[in-house]
Amino acid sequence: MSIPVLTRARTTVNDGLETFGSMIALGFKAGRYALGDIVRGRFSWHEFFEQAWFMTRVALLPTILVAIPFGVIVAIQVGAIAQQIGAVSFTGAVNGIGVLRQGAPLVTSLLMAGAVGSAMCAALGSQTVREEVDAMRVMGLDPIRRLVAPRLVAATAVGLLLNVVVAATAMITGYALNVGSGDVSSGAYLDSFTSFAQPTDLLLAEGKAAIFGFLATIIACHKGLTTTGGPKGVADAVNQSVVLSVITLAVVNVAITQAYVMLVPQRIA
Repeated sequence: MSIPVLTRARTTVNDGLETFGSMIALGFKAGRYALGDIVRGRFSWHEFFEQAWFMTRVALLPTILVAIPFGVIVAIQVGAIAQQIGAVSFTGAVNGIGVLRQGAPLVTSLLMAGAVGSAMCAALGSQTVREEVDAMRVMGLDPIRRLVAPRLVAATAVGLLLNVVVAATAMITGYALNVGSGDVSSGAYLDSFTSFAQPTDLLLAEGKAAIFGFLATIIACHKGLTTTGGPKGVADAVNQSVVLSVITLAVVNVAITQAYVMLVPQRIA
């Protein structure tokens, strides 16, 4: 390997580590501002509600449109495998718990990264290239406190909402398909789900959604606030934000799931 190639690789690694460290610092600072301002009564609730409503309008309809076919696919596949192995009575447990633990948080993460994160990054990137963020600093206003902290709280709350919408839509769709087809009775479907599901499953799903909303917001805001190069730079920042968010959320999802399986005892019917 030639020296220029090694130099470029070393530079890429250093840039990646610097970006990772900057995102961690931004996350801690924005979280501290959000919690501190809420406790002291200085939090910008107007900005919070405005951003939460904007995120809901952007992501709610796509979330429902994605959750319905997702529920259909899961229900068909689970029902087919259950028939093959003679375990139709357990369809409700496999379908419901799978959607609740994995499907809903995963779809939520994709929507948070794709719809909400891209819109957030584009908005902040546009403000950055127009030097509005620099103008705030000149006036003595901290962009992290005024722009990032309200978006962080709003995205976390919207992530919890979207997760519930995805889980409910996909589970109702799966119930309608499996019970409506006559493969399993309504009572058997619901009984198998309630026999194996536990409250920690819902806590896991909501915890994932909150973490995904937090991470997607930090990545989007960091890319937006560091945008350079005019309109093309904004487009590049949005693209980088979505790709990095999807990869990060997928890795975090695996880590949380593995920790949950190892630490939380599973119910045995």
